[in-house]
Amino acid sequence: MKRLFFLFLIFLISASASAADGYYRLQNIDVLHYEFTLSLSDSSDSVKGRAVIDLKILEKTDSVILDLKGVNSGGQGMIVEQVLLENQNANWKQSNEKLLIYLKYSALTADTLNLIIEYRGVPADGLIISRNKFGDRTFFADHWPDRASNYLPCIDHPYDKAAVDFLITAPRSYSVVANGNLIEESDLADDMKLTHWKETVPIPVKVMTFGAARFAVSYAGEVDNIPVWSWVFPQNRLEGFNDYAIALKPMEYYCRLIGEYPYKKLANVQSKTIYGGLENAGAIFYSENSVTGLGKAEKLIAHEIAHQWFGDCVTEADWHHVWLSEGFATYLTSLYTESTQGKENLASDMSGSRKLILRYFKKNGKPLVDTTITNLMDLLSINSYQKGAWILHMLRNEVGDDAFVKGMRLYFERYKNSNALSRDFELAMEEVSGKDLSRFFWQWLYVAGQPELKIRQKVIKKEGLTEICIEQLQDQLFEFTLELLIKDGSGERVEKVIVKEKLTKITVPSVNIPEVIPDPNVRLLFMLDE
Repeated sequence: MKRLFFLFLIFLISASASAADGYYRLQNIDVLHYEFTLSLSDSSDSVKGRAVIDLKILEKTDSVILDLKGVNSGGQGMIVEQVLLENQNANWKQSNEKLLIYLKYSALTADTLNLIIEYRGVPADGLIISRNKFGDRTFFADHWPDRASNYLPCIDHPYDKAAVDFLITAPRSYSVVANGNLIEESDLADDMKLTHWKETVPIPVKVMTFGAARFAVSYAGEVDNIPVWSWVFPQNRLEGFNDYAIALKPMEYYCRLIGEYPYKKLANVQSKTIYGGLENAGAIFYSENSVTGLGKAEKLIAHEIAHQWFGDCVTEADWHHVWLSEGFATYLTSLYTESTQGKENLASDMSGSRKLILRYFKKNGKPLVDTTITNLMDLLSINSYQKGAWILHMLRNEVGDDAFVKGMRLYFERYKNSNALSRDFELAMEEVSGKDLSRFFWQWLYVAGQPELKIRQKVIKKEGLTEICIEQLQDQLFEFTLELLIKDGSGERVEKVIVKEKLTKITVPSVNIPEVIPDPNVRLLFMLDE
């Protein structure tokens, strides 16, 4: 019987659409809203859950498949106890990874359905139940990339975005933070408390979140009528409030640069995330050690806030295009520090990240969009972050500052609360710049590596000239503009050279061999063979 169910499940999934990242998209449904009711306890790590899911039928179907991890060999995982379809008992089957729900009739296009799933279990992952550095018990949802389905029935992929409510029942000593606005906080019997947060803007499951812990909470201020809050462990109250208040500055900068902040509030939360920071929509989680009282978290905070626009609001439709999230947040952080500390700081950032990229390429000679990656955690790499940022930096220099900003704004507005791929960003940039950027994006996203250049000089004394030869040593030729700072007895000047052949030669007036410094303004990702 189990084998028949497994084969049927494979058939259903195979009938869905698969993208390059291997996740089988359910073309027949669109989740509109999740309501997750969870009961937490201090006596056990077991969680009792109730998921109310409203979905829309996109194509005629007689079943619905959700991601939900079953019980593993260690006894961790979720056990489904009941499924209701339109308040009637439904037939369902649970496998190790999926929950299959049979419809009593074929749902037609544009129908809406309501599912209620009752379940319980000890999360193997996705909800971190532990103690913070002060010894206090804490609960933190930690979903990125696809870990929510360890305890939440959902479509655990960023292509599907939905509104979400979290209704958390926990011991009264806990405060609870989550996405959206606080709707209710009520004391219950047996020293328990109910907290209800509501997010009406559709977001991917990867950035849906809640945290339950002992918290000190401070109102840091507002930006464009959006309240900004700091949630820190009470033992870190003064240091945390001081460190997290800096969030107002990058938030204001991004609102001016890109567009309106997408959510109704921003909470910056000290937490037990496994990452340095996790960009949950409207409720960013930072590692507990991000609080020092020394104001050292500014770049981390700026990075995670940038994700509210790119990653959360405009979300990659396929995991292999995660640079649209991480590369954007990395470069926007550099733009923010450029605005506060000057162009020299940007040049220093890009120079440092270029060194990281070149070292990384020697160990992992793969393109930025690498469809061979199957472990999603491997996407958190120098390619997605630093190389993604470098692509944006070179694009800015390719199209000019004005067109670059206009293109970013157009891309944001066009795909707000939706999904996009790299091609969508390319088209937005082409639209505002009037340039064909197909080769630019192809070579930097889909070709492994970067130009490796050898530069030689030869004086032609009879003519009073110096010949400069620029050779591309890598197999796949790139096309780019290379700036050369030329220093000789007559002074110094910058020459711009269009390079697209294996060997490019230019001549410059100089009777003596000049000093030639490639890329003096740090505008090209390349390797110099010396």
